[in-house]
Amino acid sequence: MPGWLGAIDPRMRIVVAATFAVVVVACTRIDTLALAFGLSVALLLASRLPLRRTLGRMAAMDGFILFMLVLLPFTVPGDAIFTLWGFTASWQGVLRAVEIALTANAVVLALLVLVGTMEPVTLGHALHALKMPERLVHLLMFSIRYIDTLREEYLRLRTAMKVRGFRPGTNWHTYRSFGYLVGMMLVRAVERSERVLGAMKCRGFSGRIVLLPRFRATRADAAFGFLAIVAASALLALEFAR
Repeated sequence: MPGWLGAIDPRMRIVVAATFAVVVVACTRIDTLALAFGLSVALLLASRLPLRRTLGRMAAMDGFILFMLVLLPFTVPGDAIFTLWGFTASWQGVLRAVEIALTANAVVLALLVLVGTMEPVTLGHALHALKMPERLVHLLMFSIRYIDTLREEYLRLRTAMKVRGFRPGTNWHTYRSFGYLVGMMLVRAVERSERVLGAMKCRGFSGRIVLLPRFRATRADAAFGFLAIVAASALLALEFAR
């Protein structure tokens, strides 16, 4: 990550992201959530990440919850705004939809900036340094490492199906074909995992993570942590203010 934010200790970035997420999820006032979203946008600007690409990734998450947000005004009881096809929308439902949208976008944007920009190995080492269980760290690192490999295997199998004239449709032949596809991917994933495990054992892997780089906290990390505490305190103060 370019900029000063990329020089912050990965452990600090993970702790700040987790704390920020917990605080934002605990908030319910619109003004508090709007401030939280503004802080996430400020982090994005400070990180100097490409805006179009980052906002596009966040828009993918918005598309996932868009259907729920549209339905909320019609499912939450309250003061009526208008009626559409016999369904009444309420102000309370609109406010709930705005609340969920602000919460989700603030948390996801902060995670994208603080955690999503880390290298997978750096993320795994930082989680291990934070005393996360080694097996979970191993699972995370292997998943990140080989998810692209599984995707390439899926694309090869799909290409082979197309070459043989397969065209998906709503029939039992299509369902069986996709079932065979999933089964073949599982079989090849198991075979590849056995080969990878054998190669790792040949290289001396004993089930422990060997940390070559050592994380060291600096004054910049302490200042960033202090600013995070101030921001979280401000959000909580605004949330519980009368």
